Amino acid sequence: QVQLVESGGGLVQAGGSLRLSCATSGRTGSPYAMGWFRQPPGKEREFVAAISWRGAYTQYADSVKERFAISRDNAKRTMSLQMNSLKPEDTAVYYCAARSLDYALASAYQSDYSYWGQGTQVTVSS
Repeated sequence: QVQLVESGGGLVQAGGSLRLSCATSGRTGSPYAMGWFRQPPGKEREFVAAISWRGAYTQYADSVKERFAISRDNAKRTMSLQMNSLKPEDTAVYYCAARSLDYALASAYQSDYSYWGQGTQVTVSS
């Protein structure tokens, strides 16, 4: 089992930046990929970014490329999402997710993730 807790959400003006963090705990001895997803108001949850176990491979949704950066520190058991040049359409609840243990490859598919955080709200005002 892996437990995930997000932090860092909040209210920011368009063009601003926020950094989300995801702390992991539980049985984390095996490698696993992680990702960020978001659910805008009234919409389905969607993929944002993913990162492989060692961080060598990252993947981004087209809507956030060049603006967001995903990273992880396995020693600290944390994952981060640096969000720059935020737009009102980035407003959403952001979720941290982890694949099952021993699945080290990043994925953009929600069904590939077994563990989810409770979410953190990001609101971008125009």
